[in-house]
Formats: sequence, structure tokens, C-alpha cells
Amino acid sequence: MIFNLPAILGLLPLILYIIFMLKGMDMNVAVLISVVFGAILTGETITGFGATLQASLGSFLSLIGFIIVLGSGLGEVLKTTKVAHNIVYYVINRFKIKSQKHAILISMILSTLLVSMLGTLAGANAIIAPILIPIVASLGITPSTLGVILHGAGATGLYIGPFVPPVVTIMGLTGLDYGTYLMTAGIPLAVIVWGTTFFMALRTQKKTQGKITYSQDDMLADSFKPDEKTNRATLAFVITMVIMLVYGIFAKAGASYAIVVMLVCSLVTAFAAGMKVAEGLTTMVQGASKMFWMFFMFVLFDPFLNYVAKSGALDALAGYMQPLIDSGGVVAFLMVATAIGVFAISGAGVAQAKMTHELFLPTVMLLAVDMKIWALVVLVSCQITFFVTPTVDMVGQMGLARSNDINAMLKNGWVLTIITFIYVLIRSLMYAG
Repeated sequence: MIFNLPAILGLLPLILYIIFMLKGMDMNVAVLISVVFGAILTGETITGFGATLQASLGSFLSLIGFIIVLGSGLGEVLKTTKVAHNIVYYVINRFKIKSQKHAILISMILSTLLVSMLGTLAGANAIIAPILIPIVASLGITPSTLGVILHGAGATGLYIGPFVPPVVTIMGLTGLDYGTYLMTAGIPLAVIVWGTTFFMALRTQKKTQGKITYSQDDMLADSFKPDEKTNRATLAFVITMVIMLVYGIFAKAGASYAIVVMLVCSLVTAFAAGMKVAEGLTTMVQGASKMFWMFFMFVLFDPFLNYVAKSGALDALAGYMQPLIDSGGVVAFLMVATAIGVFAISGAGVAQAKMTHELFLPTVMLLAVDMKIWALVVLVSCQITFFVTPTVDMVGQMGLARSNDINAMLKNGWVLTIITFIYVLIRSLMYAG
């Protein structure tokens, strides 16, 4: 630290970033200001700063950023070839929706499925919503109910998809394989959020039916019908994805394997849809370019967190938490870490996971916390945040459902947040015992 400032002041860039996020500042601007502030506090030189950015290009966070970019490219291919639409069409027609409860269940399954494949909540639900609205509207399901469905069920896909950014990040941070991650963190949180959302969707429907409705125009049937080319591309995508998933699980492939999966699935699907290799690659790159800002942010994020660690702030924080740990033990630590992650750290989910992990890693190592329970804490910390306040994710899903009922969204969010914290407490007590 410059001027021999106390090490704990090295947290100032992190605090500044959180404030910027809470005020709604652009993420890239917030990270850029924070990383420069961190460099200044630690006495970094201009040439050293450049070398740090160069090293960041090979960091784990940059890898995650690149996976996000490629995921966006795959999503573009699936949209352009109508494979994404076809998956929705097939599921809807296969299950012959006849009742409101049935419609809610199928809508939730579709949202979870597509988000887990595309790795993006907004992108996947943007595909689903226009197809679902005519169906649910004709059955009397309200916009408020669909908003709750898209937010809760869609978010669940981000906990279980093998190549979605939060899952890849947490597996990389904790060193857990996909199966262990699912059993100890992904599936338990998914069950809580999915189950709570289903219950709250039914409750919301009961409260809003007859008071809020879609327009008559919204009840017209969707005109999408798959042709032979779309069916061929869909089959090629599904087979390719299944083969690569199975191979990745048995080979215990790491995060970098996701790059191969995204590339192969994109090109195979495009080729099966009748695109030439160059056309398929161009479509993928066009979609990928939409998320380049995220890659740029992660390149900056790695040195930002490294400067905080370099200042000695994280070790100092661990020292300040020691009295709490002495009195409450590992249970108190896990609950405090979860609460700070959910309520005090803002930003993109992957960035939140990385911040939470780095912030508490010294204490995790000191207490020898098992990575199985720590993976759950990090997952809750980086994902439940988007349920407790009207975040962009929450408002965005509400908009896709054409709803303006923020109260229904917040009620679902707070109920599942409370249940999640109770579950983390129970797991912590079982772990400590």
C-alpha cells in the first residue's frame, strides 16, 4: 500500500465498485475506475499495469469471458436456424397443454431447459416468451404469473447447465467436478428456486386471475411451424450436445472444454441447417460480438481483484472476522459470507462468484472449509442477489412477460431467498456437526 496505509483500505476499490453497481453505472466503466484505483493504491507503475493486463488475458476470468462470448455465438446460431424455436414448439405440442397448472409446469420446464443450453437468462427467455404468451394467454394465465415463471424457472437453468458461466466458474474456483457440484450445490438450489417459483406462480395466478389479463390479440396462435431443414438442424444439435456432454463428464473435462463444445455445436448445427461453413462461422461471430463487452470487463476484473489481494486487505479482513469465527465457528462464517455475497456484492453473476470467493478465501483456508459446502455458498451468493431487489434481470423478465406487477416478482424473490438461507443454515449446521 502507498504511504504505508493500513492494509484494510485495500478494500476501497471493491467498495467503490459495489457503490457504482448499486447506482447503476455501466459495468465496464465501474471496473475500469476500480482497477485503476487499485493500481494506484498498491503503487503500480504504468508499465507494470500494462504487463498486468497482458497477464490477465490468460486468466481464468478471461476464459469465462470467452466462454460467455462463444455461448452468445451459439445462441445466435440456434436462433437463426430456428432450432431454439423448434425445441419450444416440440415440447409444447408433445405435452398437449390443457390446464393452467400444466401450462405453468411446461413453461417452467422450457425456460429452465433453454437457459441451461444457451447460458443466458434474458436471451433464452426472449426466444420463449413470444411463443408462450399466446398459449398461456388462451388458458387465462396472467402476465404477472408468467413474469414469475420466466424469472424463477429461467434462473434455475443457470445452476445446472454444464457449460453455463456460473457453473463453469464455481467448478473452476472450487475444483469440483460437474457431478459433485450438481449434488452438493446446483441441484439443491435448483430444487428450492424451482419449487418455490412453481408454488408462487400458482399463488400469483390465483390472486391476479380476472384482474389482469393479456389482450385478445395475444391469444392468437403462434405461426411457427418447423420444416425439414429445421428438424434436421435440431436433431444434429441435440445429438452433438449429448455426445459432447457425456464425453466431457467421463473425461472430467475442465472449463476449457466448454470452448470446444460451443464451437462444435455451433458449426454442426449451422451445417445441418444448410449453411456453408463460412456462413455458420459468421453467424456465430456476429452473435459472439454482442457479448464482447463482457469479455472486456473480465479482462479488467482479474487485475482488479488481484490488486485488492495484493494490498493485504483480504488477510486483514480475515483477521477482523476472527472474533466472530471464535464465537460462532464455521457456521457463523458460512452464514455471514452468504449474506455479504447476496446483499453487499453486486455485478454480473460470474464476477460476484469470483469476488465472494476471493474475499473470503483466506478464512476458508484457515477453517479448512470443504469445497462442497463452499460451492453452495458461492452459488447462492452470486445468484440469489437477483431476487432480493428489482434488478435488471428481474425487470427484464417481467418485461418479456408484458407484466408491470413488480410486487409479484419481489414476493417470489423474497420467499425463495428466505428458504434458501434456511437451507444454507441447515447445511452449515450439518457440516459443522
